[in-house]
Amino acid sequence: MKNKIKIKLIPLFIIVFLLFPLVINVAIAASKTKQRIYDFAGLLTDEEIVNLEEMSEKYSSKRNTDIIILTTDDTGGKDVVKYMEDFYDEKALGYDKPHGNCAILTIDMQHREVYVAGFYRGEEYLDNDRCSLVREKITPDLSSGNYHDAFYTFIKTSYKYMGIRPGVNPNNIIFNSWFQIIVSLIVAGISVGIMAFNSGGRITVNEGTYRDFSNSRVIDRRDNYIRTSVTKHRKPSDDNHNSGGSSGGGGGVTSGGHSHSGSRGSF
Repeated sequence: MKNKIKIKLIPLFIIVFLLFPLVINVAIAASKTKQRIYDFAGLLTDEEIVNLEEMSEKYSSKRNTDIIILTTDDTGGKDVVKYMEDFYDEKALGYDKPHGNCAILTIDMQHREVYVAGFYRGEEYLDNDRCSLVREKITPDLSSGNYHDAFYTFIKTSYKYMGIRPGVNPNNIIFNSWFQIIVSLIVAGISVGIMAFNSGGRITVNEGTYRDFSNSRVIDRRDNYIRTSVTKHRKPSDDNHNSGGSSGGGGGVTSGGHSHSGSRGSF
């Protein structure tokens, strides 16, 4: 009787052992199916959506903040900010929890407006000023109809800015990789130069070694001031606007009570 029970248990154990990796893979796959690209305006191809979804999944997980793209060609009579706020409330967006960390790019094709916003951790690292910097980076591509490139830049720039301490200008030259490379090369060059200098003999000859101080002197000279000439030019008027059109900063609070940073503009 015991032998029969053992015989029945062995196949069951094997089945569980074989199915366990499959269950884990399904769970992992399910965690990666969260939607972050909501292209209701139809600005992207299926391939572009897949590409941006994968990219957003990658960079969102690194910053613990969902990076969302929302497009529409019908706000239902709502302002772009109100449309975004209601969408956030209704969908309960957030990386860490419902109504949690988010960075959202909203494109209103009906009124040709763009709004960049940050919630919770997104609001902390993407304050109003940083939201404006992000918006200014993507506006030229939006104006040219290069929507995939604009969304790609939004994801990358948001990720970059959220890796820099709040209150610091993210466009500071010290954060540029090429500047860091140049500084590294300069430091390395100075170090090598110092080592090369110390490896040779010391120089004992100076500028006074062959100078006759009794016969060397400076000839006395005098400069006379005559007049100062000033030329005036008319300051050019600022009548020309860039492709970004009007803009405005400032966040707000959703109907559900969730505070956010933000910057809006037209394209």
